[in-house]
Amino acid sequence: MNQRPAPTTFRPAAQEGAPIGFTPAGLQNEAGLRRRRLFVLALNLATLALLLGGLAHVLGAGGWSAADVAIFVAFLFGAPWTVLGFWNAVIGLWLLHGRREGLKQVAPFALAGERATPLVLRTAVLMTLRNEDPERAFRRLRVVKDSLDVTGEGVWFDYFVLSDTSDPVVAAAEEALAERWAREIGEPARLTYRRRSDNAGFKAGNLRDFCERWGERYELMLPLDADSVMAGETILGMARMMQAHPRLGILQSLVVGMPSRSAFARIFQFGMRHGMRPYTMGSAWWGGDCGPFWGHNALVRIAPFRDCCHLPVLPGKPPLGGAVMSHDQVEATLMRRAGYEVRVLPVEGGSWEENPPTMLDFAKRDLRWCLGNLQYLKLLDLPDLKPMSRFQLVWAILMFLGLPAWTLMIALLPLEVVEARAIADYPTVAAACLYLLFLAMYLSPKLAGFADILLTRGGVRRYGGAGRFLLSAAIEVLFAFLQGAVSSFRTTLFMVGLLFGKARIGWNGQARDAHALSFATAFAGLWPHFLFGSYLFTALGMLAPAVLLWSLPLTAGYVLAIPFAMLTAWPAAGAWLVRHGLCGIPEDFDMPPVLAAIRDGERA
Repeated sequence: MNQRPAPTTFRPAAQEGAPIGFTPAGLQNEAGLRRRRLFVLALNLATLALLLGGLAHVLGAGGWSAADVAIFVAFLFGAPWTVLGFWNAVIGLWLLHGRREGLKQVAPFALAGERATPLVLRTAVLMTLRNEDPERAFRRLRVVKDSLDVTGEGVWFDYFVLSDTSDPVVAAAEEALAERWAREIGEPARLTYRRRSDNAGFKAGNLRDFCERWGERYELMLPLDADSVMAGETILGMARMMQAHPRLGILQSLVVGMPSRSAFARIFQFGMRHGMRPYTMGSAWWGGDCGPFWGHNALVRIAPFRDCCHLPVLPGKPPLGGAVMSHDQVEATLMRRAGYEVRVLPVEGGSWEENPPTMLDFAKRDLRWCLGNLQYLKLLDLPDLKPMSRFQLVWAILMFLGLPAWTLMIALLPLEVVEARAIADYPTVAAACLYLLFLAMYLSPKLAGFADILLTRGGVRRYGGAGRFLLSAAIEVLFAFLQGAVSSFRTTLFMVGLLFGKARIGWNGQARDAHALSFATAFAGLWPHFLFGSYLFTALGMLAPAVLLWSLPLTAGYVLAIPFAMLTAWPAAGAWLVRHGLCGIPEDFDMPPVLAAIRDGERA
């Protein structure tokens, strides 16, 4: 059996480990990385300027009204996210299919994971729970352990179940499962169960408590959510990368969805799956050492995380004050400030999560992220952050501020139609071209994902064949428009509620399994969408039916929100998709051993 080294003592990272002018881990020349960022900045500013110029030409016909100014300002807030997504997708697709060594340019550390280097770092695998199904969560953690043991390096990994559960029945089940599993393992310190009575700081506080109590024993930690799964080979490869590059502070895996019988989750993760790879490749090309952290399925160097990534308690009252809800990206910026690189490994495979099974469950998670990102407004003055890190916080805020901006533009559309009818030479062709161009840019990550699969040898075969893939892609594009309208309007309502102190978000267990939504439940959550859509359809139908038809990709989701939520939650719809192999991901057609073990355990 491998001998474990004694725990190490943390020393703040200095630059002596890297050549002068390189990033802390010595992975990239800083001047070259800076040139990439300036190039991407120039592309985005130029594209945004062209779009704004085109919009000004359309809106300024006949003079500027208050509605024109409002639409222009709203576009200024809403467009940057789409523009950057377009260029990330373009760059990512170029790296995947236009360069021989695209991955090397993005992830120069990845080669270390392919070398059969003996592991000498101890890692704590952590599963954080709060009122989740204990059987389900423990089954996933067991599978992770079994997969690691198969690699022959499982001795370097210990397991912690960190519970913030408040339900006494669920807590008792957790304790019983942990005690039984610990007896089965039969090795001291391999499994530790701890439940906090004080849930301060939510998940971030849970992880900090681990770091302060047990962090000295381990070099790395691997946080997993209750729905997270990783293959042993993937974890081992990432651990070797961290071992080879001691200045890597956080290494985030590319997390993809697991096979699902829920129609909503199945279609959603099909779109995310093929779109994420080009997008993440593109963003990592210029993000470099200031990469993302999604809070789970990532390896984290414990000592600098414990000593340098402590989150402040935000001043003021909730919802924007108090504990930081979206802690992960803040921790990433603090890790980079401490002199450690934060990187994403944009390689698909071996890292999974489950997606919400219904539109309403998705909205709950999305609103928690929205609140957490808006809290970053109180963190923008954190001292000594890297410019790129500060940009990441601003960008995370803008991601959600752009949604009410789009809602405002759509709400003003009938008024804009009234004003346009009074202009004899209104630039109709220019308006249509600008609209179609922007729709194409909005879809560009998905289109790049489609192209990636079609250009990859055997790509469509992994998705069940060309026919299934193309039909699934059409279904997903329609789904994306409908779901986007529902999500953006719900977020808008939530942010309006924040302004008046009416919005509240908790942190609790999430629904994981497919289940139906009744009409009453869907109506209670989505009736405002229907009212907003009815206003748009009535006004545009009376004023300009042609404009209504053109607007359907952006407006149909409002009036269809209730039946859309019910249909995508309907178990029979999910079963139909599964039966016909539609919107399936590669794991649906060739299930890896890790996921097969979970499936077999659930059947048993």
